[in-house]
Amino acid sequence: MPRFLTVRRPGQHRPSPLTEFYREEFLKHQRCLHEQREYYSPQAIQGVEAALVRIIAQLDKLSAKEDANLVVASLLKEFDVVTRLSTWSDPHNVH
Repeated sequence: MPRFLTVRRPGQHRPSPLTEFYREEFLKHQRCLHEQREYYSPQAIQGVEAALVRIIAQLDKLSAKEDANLVVASLLKEFDVVTRLSTWSDPHNVH
């Protein structure tokens, strides 16, 4: 099971709502990747997992940058190439 970074350590500041939004988007990609493990080599999974963990760990810094929206949007697009999350539909939203 992949390591999801959702637990805050005691004494840590509360992240901004924007940081939390970004974190949830990256966690969606991580869950999506986990669901598709059988379609990728272990090395590919490890590489993407490592990148996701690094980015999630640095979200506070990324969110504080002036161009955070552009940087994070670019990163999310890169992960979408692998996970194809944007093509998945939520069965609860299908009419």
